[in-house]
Amino acid sequence: MPLSDKHDETKTYDDTLNAGPPISQLAREYITPTELFFVRNHASIPHVDLERYRLRVTGLVSRELSLSLDQIKNDFERQTLTATLQCAGNRRKEMVSHKPIDDQLAWGIEAIGTAQWAGVRLGDVLKAAGISSDQAAHIAFLGLDGITHDGERSPYGSSIPIEKALSCEVLLAYEMNGEDLPLAHGCPLRTVVPGYIGARSVKWLSDIAVQESPSDNYFQQVGYKLFPPSIDMYNVNYADGMQLTKLPVNSVIVRPEDRSLLPAGKIAVEGYAMSDGEHEITWISVSADGGETWQRAEFLNEPQLWTWQLWRTEFDLPQGQHELVVRAWDTAANSQPETIASTWNFKGYVNNAWHRVRITLK
Repeated sequence: MPLSDKHDETKTYDDTLNAGPPISQLAREYITPTELFFVRNHASIPHVDLERYRLRVTGLVSRELSLSLDQIKNDFERQTLTATLQCAGNRRKEMVSHKPIDDQLAWGIEAIGTAQWAGVRLGDVLKAAGISSDQAAHIAFLGLDGITHDGERSPYGSSIPIEKALSCEVLLAYEMNGEDLPLAHGCPLRTVVPGYIGARSVKWLSDIAVQESPSDNYFQQVGYKLFPPSIDMYNVNYADGMQLTKLPVNSVIVRPEDRSLLPAGKIAVEGYAMSDGEHEITWISVSADGGETWQRAEFLNEPQLWTWQLWRTEFDLPQGQHELVVRAWDTAANSQPETIASTWNFKGYVNNAWHRVRITLK
């Protein structure tokens, strides 16, 4: 059953908000303060009448549901989860420097954050609706934000495989860092799909549908697909693209920032690392000579599934120019490719090449 895109109670503001924290404030704490958590929106932020708000559950279910926010809070067990969300376009700016990418936000390293989420398990809501067919394979979501493509206006949408949807870590969240979910982050309700690209964690959630196939929404079928470096916007066939789901292993130097001018001597190097959430980061190596030699970084927090790993190390460096490099491994022995050329794609998604920062010491 297709999801409805008619929401009479919805109004929108005039602007589209996309923002990240100053790099100087990024990853200084394990839990990202809400005001520093990145925001990625595709249209104006919708205004929702909470009294009239309903979450609809339709499709291959035994009984369709229409749930108010109070029903969601009162009829299902409250769950909490600490999880990192990361935009698929995080680190796109490095790809742009390698080869131009058109019509995409040139994110640096800031499109990532970790929060304490509270809500109900998506699986519990699906259980209440009852999955009525063995053919059910995907769970599709629609938000309340309206986006115009080719002259037609439709809501933002996405989907995830049913196996992921039924996993205990996938939430319908109404709280963030101990407070009601802020409007910019999806109030009154959003999906939180740990380990997947942030685009699958749909905000301002209005509809859930149990389906045989993935969502036919633009952002599932076109917007967030991955292609090899040989494909560009002129020879692309979107039907051939890979639908983005799990995040690859990644690690980033946050401090010092690229092109910093610092006094010679002891230099502290800090950053974050992230895997697909199912595997913990187990090793982080950092180089101060462009990757010729390496030393292991120390963890600043206990490894935890579904969240980033903060790390730190020190070098004693002389005057001159130095290239800092970081790479990570997870418990499944997944690591990172060395070059941007091997990860480049014309949408600039999931860049996880070795991260490099050039500094000058005086």
